[in-house]
Amino acid sequence: MIRIFIDADACPVRDETYQVAERHGLKTYVVSNRLLAAPASPQIERIVVTDGMDVADDWIAEHVKAHDIVISSDIPLAARCVAKKACVLNPNGRILDENAIGMALAMRNLMEDLRSTGTMLGGGKSFTKKDRSAFLSALDTAVVRGKKQATGSVLAARLAAPPGGRSV
Repeated sequence: MIRIFIDADACPVRDETYQVAERHGLKTYVVSNRLLAAPASPQIERIVVTDGMDVADDWIAEHVKAHDIVISSDIPLAARCVAKKACVLNPNGRILDENAIGMALAMRNLMEDLRSTGTMLGGGKSFTKKDRSAFLSALDTAVVRGKKQATGSVLAARLAAPPGGRSV
């Protein structure tokens, strides 16, 4: 069964994620450096990690598995999760997969270099209703795709196993 991990400290789409997860009956981990409000549900588990740089990211990267879904705008975390065959969505609905993560890392590094030299100032654009809508659509699509892929992986493993479940 696929699970959802939310890199929650600065995530603007937690409520939308809870709605989709509940509709599909998915276990959801809300990972943060401080206790955040979340609906009372046996399917939602709040994980509060110790203070420190990238501690929440490390927890997610350690626990995520193939076909899980990670909600994060953190590109290095996304790269770690994609390497484990997870699906990563940023809050505006962009899917970061093996096809997109290389370019996303390169762009992140370029922007970081430009900011450090003072060439580029200011932040990103504000989060809009259109972003929220795109996220909901992308998350629902990712869940359906993840369920199909996970089911296919289980079926393939069963077909590959020798009769009686014993190796020869």
